[in-house]
Amino acid sequence: MATGRGGDVRRKRVLAVELIRRIRAMERDKLHALILGEAGEELARFFLAYATDLMEREPERAVENASSLLLIGYLIRAFEVEQSKPSVEIRPAFVH
Repeated sequence: MATGRGGDVRRKRVLAVELIRRIRAMERDKLHALILGEAGEELARFFLAYATDLMEREPERAVENASSLLLIGYLIRAFEVEQSKPSVEIRPAFVH
């Protein structure tokens, strides 16, 4: 079974599919509130500007670009989680 940096790839896919199902069923206002609550206004605007630029430059690659944006969002979140972990202080096993 393939594994990624953060664990089992199959498990990640199942979780991603479930999240997409929930988002698709979500009311627009609730989704907007979720985006603002998790990402914030600034990051949401950044993604909108980035997506708009990509789509205007290469409209024939809209599907590929949308996929890339989803993966970039995922990687940003993974980076945030990694950065939020407390650093481990390394101490010698003996005291002087």
